Amino acid sequence: MPTVTVIEPREVPLGGLRAMNVRRTLPSRGRTMVGAWCFLDHYGPDDVAETGGMVVSAHPHTGLQTVSWLFSGEIEHRDSAGHRAIVRPGEVNLMTAGRGISHTEVSTRGTTSLHGAQLWVALPDASRSVEPGFEHYAAPPVHGEGWSARVFLGSALGEASPVKTHTPLLGAEITLTEGTTLEIPVDPSYEHGVLVDTGALMLGGTSVKPSQLAFVPVGADRLVLQASDETRLLLLGGTPLGERIVMWWNFVGRDHDEIAEYRRQWQALLGGEEQERFSLPDDDRYPEIPAPELPRGVRLTPRV
Repeated sequence: MPTVTVIEPREVPLGGLRAMNVRRTLPSRGRTMVGAWCFLDHYGPDDVAETGGMVVSAHPHTGLQTVSWLFSGEIEHRDSAGHRAIVRPGEVNLMTAGRGISHTEVSTRGTTSLHGAQLWVALPDASRSVEPGFEHYAAPPVHGEGWSARVFLGSALGEASPVKTHTPLLGAEITLTEGTTLEIPVDPSYEHGVLVDTGALMLGGTSVKPSQLAFVPVGADRLVLQASDETRLLLLGGTPLGERIVMWWNFVGRDHDEIAEYRRQWQALLGGEEQERFSLPDDDRYPEIPAPELPRGVRLTPRV
């Protein structure tokens, strides 16, 4: 295997006064993406009675796909393209922002513990202005000696997901019993990331602990996962995007002026002006989230 790099998470408050803390590993210093995966928040398990759960009111996105994956709890999704769905453990919600969408994410009343991951995928230039869309998929479990998996994007371990992506991607939840070694054939043209949720793992001789993201560059044709404890992880992968992007707040674009225009249009919508790019979800129950100010005197610069 190529050299494995371990990315440490950083704590980030998500939301308003009763902020829900998340552990963010993408983007990080020195590593912006894994394939086209450009954002990864890992959260919980959180006692909703103490934290208030997830209440993320209407906010916009451009140029990306959001991928929601839960280990426990439920989240209701509503978006401005008219989609409404419940995110449950073992079921992926993939929302394509394309040219522009807004949505809300709120944990359901019956949720007592919230635990999962929120991920973004940067769309390639050829697809980043597509119409907004949404897919929901319940990934069936596959089993082997000492392990089980759910493949929600791409293909691995003899299972393939029908969910559409705009670049080659892999996403799977894998659970290993204590002492299990699992060797997974993978595409050597992919970069890979392994996020440990619970337990302890050795990957190519490198120790990976909970909430750490292990990065494996292009060139590996197999990943060897060794669990020294009962372990659950997310396996991510994809071909390098190969395009420079600007990611600011909830927008993915290609230059500063594009991002500034997205922000202007969202703020205009909140000010009561009808916009072609953005609208609001139906029956929105919470105040919309205004965009922060762009940094003064500084232009956002693209990164790979």
